Amino acid sequence: MMAITVAQLTAFLGWSSLINIGILLISTLFVVWRRDFAVKIHSSMFDLDPQAVPKMYFDYLGRYKLLLLVFNIVPYLALRIIA
Repeated sequence: MMAITVAQLTAFLGWSSLINIGILLISTLFVVWRRDFAVKIHSSMFDLDPQAVPKMYFDYLGRYKLLLLVFNIVPYLALRIIA
């Protein structure tokens, strides 16, 4: 069985962070620039109140950012400090 080195784990978390930051950025820009389009689609797809959908977007983006920080960026920075 192959052992994972600190350098490999650091590289993995770095790339994972970049990919997730890109997803967060694209999601945020889409919600900001195309809000009416997104609200229309999601409110009809999931039978939601159109007034409640922007709050759901805000909750989603906030939780995604928090999870990104906790599971990608902070471990990456910790490994960069110790390695």
